[in-house]
Amino acid sequence: MKLTLSLRVVLPAAAAAALLSAAALPADAAAMPKFAAPKAYGTSFQSDPHHDFTKHISPRHDGILRGWVTHYRSGVAEYEPIRWVKDTHIEGYFEGPPEGDVTAYASPVAKNVVFYSATGCKGTTVTVKNGGLGAKRCSRSELISRMKSVRHPALITVYRGAIVKVQEIYTP
Repeated sequence: MKLTLSLRVVLPAAAAAALLSAAALPADAAAMPKFAAPKAYGTSFQSDPHHDFTKHISPRHDGILRGWVTHYRSGVAEYEPIRWVKDTHIEGYFEGPPEGDVTAYASPVAKNVVFYSATGCKGTTVTVKNGGLGAKRCSRSELISRMKSVRHPALITVYRGAIVKVQEIYTP
């Protein structure tokens, strides 16, 4: 009898906790698979062997791309892969594909996109964790304003054709 009473108390509390934690996640986040993240400072361009670049610009396949947004308009971001180039005078820098290369993608930015900044939401304080990845969660509007200005290296997660997460890579 005591077991039944304690289960009646524990189960509703567990269900409520599950509902609260699910409400804090973006839609489909629980269903989204874990994608293998590339090295933040990888020295080669990531390929997408199943993507047909001879057709119109379209979303990358589901996964995480080390890249940056080259253009943003009306809720759609165009982005390309990037790589880290080591330098003798400075630590290094990121670069995109050479001029004339058609390796580019375009995806809508999800309404519930998750954005982690490497320089804080105001762009003034370094906020990184191990590996040089942004750790400060900022708003969608802050992400959009950055997409419209300067190219920021990032790990861009695409799921079901939309950008669902952007995590900036710190550049010294």
